[in-house]
Amino acid sequence: MFDILYAVPVNLSLLVFLLGCVGLDLLFGDPKDWPHPVRIMGRALDLSEDWARRCWLGPIAGGGLAVAGLGGLSFATVAFLTGLPMVGELLALYLGYAGLGWGCLLRETSAVLTLLDRGNLPAARAHLAGLVSRDTDDMDQEEAYRALGETLAENFNDGFVAPFFWLALFGPAALWVYKAVSTADSMWGYRIERFEKVGKAGARLDDALAWIPARLAALCIWLAGWLMLRPSSWGRVVREARTMDSPNAGWPMSAAAHAARVSMGGPTRYFGAVKDKPRLGPDGPWNGYAIRTMRRVLMLAAGLCAVFLAGLGSLLALWSLG
Repeated sequence: MFDILYAVPVNLSLLVFLLGCVGLDLLFGDPKDWPHPVRIMGRALDLSEDWARRCWLGPIAGGGLAVAGLGGLSFATVAFLTGLPMVGELLALYLGYAGLGWGCLLRETSAVLTLLDRGNLPAARAHLAGLVSRDTDDMDQEEAYRALGETLAENFNDGFVAPFFWLALFGPAALWVYKAVSTADSMWGYRIERFEKVGKAGARLDDALAWIPARLAALCIWLAGWLMLRPSSWGRVVREARTMDSPNAGWPMSAAAHAARVSMGGPTRYFGAVKDKPRLGPDGPWNGYAIRTMRRVLMLAAGLCAVFLAGLGSLLALWSLG
């Protein structure tokens, strides 16, 4: 039962396995010269976009079928690879760590932060453009700090908590189903004419799969804030999170904004158009100190989340074996 549910070899300690995945992610991140599975997924989505758009059932159904096919293929491939004799454990460890994006996010945000602290705004904008979907060309210093903080907070869930949730509770195969859906949402989930229909199913499925993790992420950030003597009102975090269009993005962002004492949201430019996003958090200034404070809070929150989910996953594994 354990092998079927988790797709992890039974002789590999799940607790050690999960914490090992987190450790490898923090140590190595996403090496740019490695053939990362997400890049393969992105290529597959590129190739299937035209088919999905022309599907006889319509582009909404076509997009859904493309995402479902990618998710099913991902599950089958990972379950097969992790079940191979002798090398299955190593492949499980690699695929578990490769599905996490926390280490890479920390490195990339640190690089932008260093450029901003040095006053090199043009280089910071260029680097930031690879991390966010908003327009960066005309950002001033404070706007760049805000964009950096907002992507750090939002991707705390998307890049770490949500994938680790699926990894810890259901194993590498389930993690890569989530990654398939998340990749589709990141590529097709924009509310513009090109992707409005073909990306709808993937976006809704991503919302569903990240629903519980987003709230867990917010709770861990809120607890980390209290432990670091930066308390906030949980009720206010929840109320502000619910004002966002996304059912999930506002939760870690609101909790992080209150812990770092900064304001997220407001006028934001996407694809040449300005969108006035709901305000989250208190009215605090954006600067290097605010980003560093948020990073410390999120690092503690990541630790709390990893320990909780690894423990819960281990208990579920023991229960399934019994």
